Amino acid sequence: MSENAKVAKAAGVVGGATLLSRIMGYVRDMVMSWAFGTSAAADAFYVAYRIPNLLRELLAEGSMSAAFIPVFTETLTKGTKEEARRLANAVFARLLVILVIVTGIGIIFAPYIVKAIAWGWKIENQREKFLMAATLTRMMFPYLLFIGLAALAMGMLNSLRAFLTPALSPVMLNIMTIGSVVFLAPRMPEPIMGAAIGVVLGGLFQFLIQLPALQRQGMMLRPQFSPSHPGVRKIGKLALPVFFSSSVNQINIFLGTIFASFLATGSITYLFYGMRFIHFPLGIFGIAIATAVLPTLSTQAAKREMEEFRNTLSLGIRLVFFIMFPAMAGLITLRIPIINLLLEHGEFNRVSTLGVSTALLYYAIGLWALAGVRIISQAFYSLQDTKTPVRIALLALAANIVLSVLLIQTPLLHGGLALANSLAAMLNITLLTKRLRKKIGRIDGKRIFTSLLKIVPASIVMGAIGWWVSRNPVWDGPGNTLYKIEWLTGGMAASMAFYVLAMWVMGSEELKFLWEMVRRKRSGSARIEE
Repeated sequence: MSENAKVAKAAGVVGGATLLSRIMGYVRDMVMSWAFGTSAAADAFYVAYRIPNLLRELLAEGSMSAAFIPVFTETLTKGTKEEARRLANAVFARLLVILVIVTGIGIIFAPYIVKAIAWGWKIENQREKFLMAATLTRMMFPYLLFIGLAALAMGMLNSLRAFLTPALSPVMLNIMTIGSVVFLAPRMPEPIMGAAIGVVLGGLFQFLIQLPALQRQGMMLRPQFSPSHPGVRKIGKLALPVFFSSSVNQINIFLGTIFASFLATGSITYLFYGMRFIHFPLGIFGIAIATAVLPTLSTQAAKREMEEFRNTLSLGIRLVFFIMFPAMAGLITLRIPIINLLLEHGEFNRVSTLGVSTALLYYAIGLWALAGVRIISQAFYSLQDTKTPVRIALLALAANIVLSVLLIQTPLLHGGLALANSLAAMLNITLLTKRLRKKIGRIDGKRIFTSLLKIVPASIVMGAIGWWVSRNPVWDGPGNTLYKIEWLTGGMAASMAFYVLAMWVMGSEELKFLWEMVRRKRSGSARIEE
């Protein structure tokens, strides 16, 4: 099997598992919105949840993968599996100590963390909300310990090309949170505390669920204190800049929370739910492809197979754009029907729907850039260059701050904060692409541009179908659930069918590649049955 085929197969495994996780995530969101709406308690929870959610992005999908996988893969490629196991155990020991210390500091200084996140909450005016957020932060900070260890296990299994279990592990967070909200929250003095307990339990089980897979690989984690291990030093050197540069989007969202704390109650929750909808295609496809690409790029970089490296990178970028542009069109035009159907129940009212739809609109504009940054950053990390992405991330972060200050003062309000995030992501991917071209010579730009000439027009027409569906008056209020399901799923099916047909007529290389992968999988299954 070719390397491109391996990448596509791995991305399919990760994407399928992530799809299940995202579906469960939306069930969790529906339960949370039904129970707490966009109330002060919800705002307090999502301020407190910013910390574990930020760290999840930084560790599980950021620095741990980007710093650990290239070094671990290099050890597997040039050394032995036993050497790789010793490296993992040495990293495990050091990581465990760091996480315990940081968790303790976070619990002690939780009130100051809340002040930093929500500057606009004047203690004398919103003291109850502030105290609740501080309590929830203390309750959820142990999540950091568990998700950090889960991220290490995830990096090991991905390097060993075992993608299914790591991709399924986030399901545990959703299951535990849903269970806690339904069964535990009603018995708590403050019901929102039940959701916080669910988050911590979810982190614990994300780690535990991966241990049997590590055992089967002969890579069971055991602390081994080797501070002089050269691989540990190398990972430590790479980790800090990667920790920042690979997560600039999360830091931008974090800054959005600070700015939103100066706006009306509900603004923080609007931004949270808006980004949650963005994470559906971003997680299923963008992160899945980036996760699948990194081990292959790292292996090719270690072997100095630069032509193959460029082909893998080009494939990753084109596959991401092939999916993200139509997803962007769908989210923009169908945002109100989607939010109305999934969230407008219980405490979540029409005002909440319109607030979230505004955030989703402006976040969706930058979806293609958010996904593209993940792929291009992986190319730098596989080459063990972490300084370039961090420099560019600093520029994007500065741009986001300036744009947020300017746009929050317009009628867009929290929508301006989402737009600032999208524009910063576009700047990030533009600068990263230019720098990568200088570093490796070329990135197959003509092939990528040719692909976009087919993708963009088809996505625009696809979006027009979604806009027509959204014009139905049924989306103006709650109720009529079955009719709405039929109308929305029918519109989405028609939109996707048109897009696939249009790409087939235009001879899309990405569509042919994906279809060939499906055909091979079916052929393989048929042979097994025979």
